Amino acid sequence: MKIPALCTILTFLLIPVFAQQVRNIAGPANFKRLKSESGSFSYWLQHQKLKKDPTVYLYNGQKKRNQQAQYAVIDISIGTKDLQQCADAVIRLYAEWQYSKKQYSKIMFLATDGTPMDYASWRKGYRFTLQGEKLKKVKSRGISEQRTDFEDYLQTVFTYAGTLSLSKQLKRVASPDDILPGDVFLQGGSPGHAVIVMDLAINTAGERRFLLAQSYMPAQNIHILKNPRSIAPWYSNKFRTELVTPEWVFQAGTLYRWP
Repeated sequence: MKIPALCTILTFLLIPVFAQQVRNIAGPANFKRLKSESGSFSYWLQHQKLKKDPTVYLYNGQKKRNQQAQYAVIDISIGTKDLQQCADAVIRLYAEWQYSKKQYSKIMFLATDGTPMDYASWRKGYRFTLQGEKLKKVKSRGISEQRTDFEDYLQTVFTYAGTLSLSKQLKRVASPDDILPGDVFLQGGSPGHAVIVMDLAINTAGERRFLLAQSYMPAQNIHILKNPRSIAPWYSNKFRTELVTPEWVFQAGTLYRWP
C-alpha cells in the first residue's frame, strides 16, 4: 500500500465522527487527559460541544475558502457581522464561561485605546460610545439583563478590542512547559493572531500536548485546528522556537494567560 493512501486512511480514522465534545476527541497514545475541576474554565472548554458538520462557515453563510485548517468545529454562533475574528473568539469563550457562572462582574475586556469595557456597567444601562478618538461610558439605557443584551455587549467588545488590547490584558506565561487549557498563543498588533488552548494531555515524562482553537478573518466558526506536522490535532509543548499552526506561526514567548 502506498504511503499517501495509508495517511488518508489514518486521517479518516482520526476524524472525530462521534466526538460530541472536545473531551471526546481521541487523546495521544500514552498520555493522560488533564482532569479539570468542575466549574473551571478548563472544564468548560473541554466540554464544549462540536458540530457534526466539520465545515467552517463565514458570518455571511458562505463556506470558508480554506477547509484544510480545521479538525472539528465548535458549536457556538458566529453572528451575522464580520466581527468575531481571532481575538474575538478568545474573548467570546472566556466571556461565555463567566456568563454561564453568572460572574458578571468578572466580564471585562480592554478596548484598543485602553478603556475597560465591563459587562457589569452594561447591565446597569451604560454603553461605550466613541467620542473623538476615545471610548466613553455613557448611561443611555435602563437595566439590561437579557441574553440579547449580553450578545450586544459582545458585539461592542468585538468592535473595539483586538489582539493588541488582549496582549495588554493577559499575562505572559514564562514557559510552554506550564501550559494549561484556557491559555492563549497571541501575537498582538496589525496583523496579529490569537488561538486558545482547549484541552491538555500529559505523559509520565512531563511532555504536554494540547488542542488549539481559533477563528480567523473574515469572522467564521470557531474551530479546533489540525496540526500541520502531524496526522493528529495535538500540539507538543516541545516546539522550541516556533509553533506552526495551519494559518499562523507563533514565535516562542507568545503564550499568555487570563489574570
